[in-house]
Amino acid sequence: MTQRREFIKKSVLGTAGIAMAGMSMSAKSYASIIGSNERINMAVIGIRGQGSNHINQWCALKDNRNVRLKTLCDVDEQYYPEKSKIVIEKTGVTPLTEWDMRKVFDDPEIDGVSFAVPNHWHALGTIWACQAGKHVYVEKPASHNVFEGRKMVEAARKYDRRVQVGFQNRSIANVMEAMKFLHEGGIGDIYLARGLCYKPRDSFGRVADSTPPASLHYDQWLGPAPYQPYNEKKVHYNWHWHWPTGNGDTGNQGPHQFDVARWGMNKNEHPVSVFSSGGIYGITPEECSQETPNTQTSVFKYADGTILEFETRGRYTNGESSLDVKIGNVFYGTEGYLELDGGTWRAFRQKETEPFAMSQKAEAPAPSNQLMAAPGGAEHYANFLDAIRSGSNDTLHCDIEEGFKSSVLPLIANVSYLKGKQLHFDGKTEKFKNDKEADKLLTRDYRDKFEVPNQV
Repeated sequence: MTQRREFIKKSVLGTAGIAMAGMSMSAKSYASIIGSNERINMAVIGIRGQGSNHINQWCALKDNRNVRLKTLCDVDEQYYPEKSKIVIEKTGVTPLTEWDMRKVFDDPEIDGVSFAVPNHWHALGTIWACQAGKHVYVEKPASHNVFEGRKMVEAARKYDRRVQVGFQNRSIANVMEAMKFLHEGGIGDIYLARGLCYKPRDSFGRVADSTPPASLHYDQWLGPAPYQPYNEKKVHYNWHWHWPTGNGDTGNQGPHQFDVARWGMNKNEHPVSVFSSGGIYGITPEECSQETPNTQTSVFKYADGTILEFETRGRYTNGESSLDVKIGNVFYGTEGYLELDGGTWRAFRQKETEPFAMSQKAEAPAPSNQLMAAPGGAEHYANFLDAIRSGSNDTLHCDIEEGFKSSVLPLIANVSYLKGKQLHFDGKTEKFKNDKEADKLLTRDYRDKFEVPNQV
């Protein structure tokens, strides 16, 4: 894995190079490869919040990767003018707007879509897109529950689509450097990884149910989630803190650090057990409708005995380690430890108080004749476009299988939290051992016309 990522980091392969390497491709999959000079047409689905970042990133890659942002899709039409203006100012092109993602999938000119929708829409949207022949960039966590994530992997493979999960750390040079250092034994054998999500959040309040605004297609917003009356405190962004649509901060900010922890430990498998506990502190049910915990500690054990700890703190707190890490990771090995905060890392040997290794300023890779280095901050998005052109999942920095394995961690932690006990996980069946009640939380009941299918 490390060698492959280093190869990708140092070189960029064009379509011709991939073909010459003798890759076995069906006529259909070969025909679907987009040439290195051919424009890629994208659509963004979900244009608030993180969707704005998607819009800006595709626009930034307009010339660098010859990509056109053709369509903006959102179930709330009030955001069309504001977000369309961004595209017009940055690219000179007026995008199409649409509230029903299925109509976007029907457009034969659209090559790929990126999803910045609520978690409960990630899986079904991705599956529909793959079935329509579109490549997919989907935000984290990959899915709202474990069953859905596996179906996303199956859809990507069945329809031979590139599906990238938005774990952007996978494309940050200094993080890749830290992972290589760990995998090469920089601090000995890693026996413990610790992920941190310290993000204080205040109450967002509570209001009575009401009528949806005229701009919002509320039934479409609910999609696969159970029906519930419209409540303004349970939709835009606040959906994160309610179980039918979100996964709390353990499944919001947390997945980024879960992914880095699993990557650093070099674990390409599921853990064998999980225990998670916590609660909502500093906020009362009378003042806020939040359901997910704002304080949560989760402990996972792997078959070889190594441990992954994760802590979510949603109230006021100090950071950890010499870097004062609040959103990041610490790895503990038999010969020392490594702190990672964003793209900055330091490694300490045994009892020494000064780091013996640390992050260096990343050097921009040399541009090739076909695919240039991406502008700052857009590397993960550019990697997705490069993979579409290569026609190979191997060039994706975070293929759906990788993203799914990392997403399983917060998802099963939340099941343990809700059940209030330690659970044992069978990685082969992706179900809990001898616990049918807990298994029920690995999937959900779907509304008519919005089912995530057993057969994709």
